[in-house]
Amino acid sequence: MDYQRKKKLTFSTIGLIFLFSGVEYAVILPTIWRYLQTLEAAPYFLGLAMSAFSLSGLLSGPLFGYWSDRTRTTKKIILLCNLFEIIGNFMYFMGYSKWLLLSSRLLAGIGTGAGSSIFGFLTRSTTSEDRTTVFAAVMACRQAGLLVGPALNIFLRLCDFHIGPFIVNKYTAPGLFMFLLWILLQLAVVFMYWDLPPMERRISNPHEEENVPGPSEEEVEEEVMPLMTSQELVGSYGSVTTSSMCKGHRSAEPNDSPVESPVTLPTHELPTPFRISMTCQEFLREEVIVLLAAQFITLFNQTALETMVTPLTQKYFNFKELENSVMYCLGGVVVIVGFLLVHWLSRHFTERVVLAIGLTICNISCIWCLIFLTNPLGSFSWQLTEFIIGVFLQTLGLPFVAVAQVSLFSKVTSESTQGFSQGVRRSVGGLATILGPLWGGGLTENMYIMVGAMMALLILLTIMLAFSYKRLVEPTVEHVEHVESSQPSTSGLST
Repeated sequence: MDYQRKKKLTFSTIGLIFLFSGVEYAVILPTIWRYLQTLEAAPYFLGLAMSAFSLSGLLSGPLFGYWSDRTRTTKKIILLCNLFEIIGNFMYFMGYSKWLLLSSRLLAGIGTGAGSSIFGFLTRSTTSEDRTTVFAAVMACRQAGLLVGPALNIFLRLCDFHIGPFIVNKYTAPGLFMFLLWILLQLAVVFMYWDLPPMERRISNPHEEENVPGPSEEEVEEEVMPLMTSQELVGSYGSVTTSSMCKGHRSAEPNDSPVESPVTLPTHELPTPFRISMTCQEFLREEVIVLLAAQFITLFNQTALETMVTPLTQKYFNFKELENSVMYCLGGVVVIVGFLLVHWLSRHFTERVVLAIGLTICNISCIWCLIFLTNPLGSFSWQLTEFIIGVFLQTLGLPFVAVAQVSLFSKVTSESTQGFSQGVRRSVGGLATILGPLWGGGLTENMYIMVGAMMALLILLTIMLAFSYKRLVEPTVEHVEHVESSQPSTSGLST
C-alpha cells in the first residue's frame, strides 16, 4: 500500500476517534443528571461524575504523550486507551449504583489520554502551514459527534428491554451504545491506522515514499543540509527542532575546511534529565503561559455553563431529555458553523487574530449571561430568547479559541516533544473541566457569583493576550539561541 493511501486511512481513523469521543460526550451529558437521580445521588454528584472523567484524562494525557515521544508510535497507545473506553462504558451501562457510575466515568476518562499522542503525531506529520487546517478538521470531527450525539439520544430514549440481568432504558442505553462503538473503532485502528514517519524524515529522504532507488545517504544529507538549517533554526511560531546537520553546516569555515564540532542530539534522544530541564524551561515562556491560560479559562467557563444548563432549563423551562437533546444538537450546529468560519479565516489571517476574535465573542457572551441569565425576567418566550442568545454566543466563540490556541501551542513548543507538550496542554484543560463542573454545579442558586468569576477570568485572559500579542508571531532570536545552547552535545556525554 502506498504512503498517500496509508496517510488518508490514518487521518480518517483519527477523525473517527474524535467523532466517537464527541458522540460519547453528547449522548451521556443530556441524561446523566436524571440517571443519577434514579440512583438516589445528591445534586453535587453531577459535578463529581463529570469531573471524574476529566481527572483521569488529566493524569493519563502527559504519560501517554511522553510514551509516544519516546517510542515515536501512537497505534499501541490508541488501542490501549480504547480498551479503557470499552470497559468504562460497559460499567456505565450496568449502572447498579452511583459509585459504579462514578467509577465508569473515571475509567473511561483514561481513554482520552490518547488525544495528546494524536496531536503530537499530527504536529510531526504536517507542515506548519497546513497545521491549523488539519487541527480544525480534527476538532470539527469531535464537534460533529457532539451534533450527532443528541440526535441519537432521540432514538436511544425509546429503549426499554432487558439483556440478561441488565436493563436497557433511556439512561443505560447510551453506555451500551458507546460500548459497541468503541469496539468497532478498535477494529478500525487495527486495520486502518499506521504510524507514519515524521515530516522531517520524509523531507530528508523523499525517495522513501516512492520505493525507488535514491541517492546515497551522504548525497541526501549534502543536498538537504541548507534546507534543514533554515527550517529547523526558525521553524514556525517557535517550533524549534534540533539537527546535527544544522550544527555541522553552521560550523563549516568559508574555505570549506572541515572543523570538528560536537554533534547535537535530537531532543527525544537526549538523556532524561536534560530533556526534562529543557521542557520545563519551555513551559515558563510568556507565550506558552498565555496559551495554557487560554486553554484553562475557556474550558473552565464552558464546562461551568454546561453543568448549569440542564438544571437551569429544568427550573425555568421544564426541559426533559428530548428538549435537552434538541438543544445540544442545535448547539452542535452552531459549533460546526464556527469551525467552518475558522477554516476560512485561517487562510486569510494569522492564528493570533483568530484567537483575538474568539476571545472577543466569549467576552460578549459572558457579559450577556451576567446581565440576562443570572436572574431571568419577563415572560416565558423572553426568558427563552435570552437563554438561546447566551448559549449561541458561547458556542460560537469556542471554535475560534480552541483551534487557534492548539495550533499556536504546537508552534511555540518543540516538535520533538509534542506528545508530552500536548499532554500537558490537555491536562491543563482537564483541570479546567474538573473545576468547571464543580464550580457550576455548586453555584446553580448563586448565578451572580458563578458568572461573575467567569467574567473576571476572561478579563484577565484578555489583558494577558494584549501584552503578549506580538510574542505569538514568531520565536525571538534569544529563544532560539537559548534552546540551542541548552542542549548538550554528544562530546559531553559518556558512551
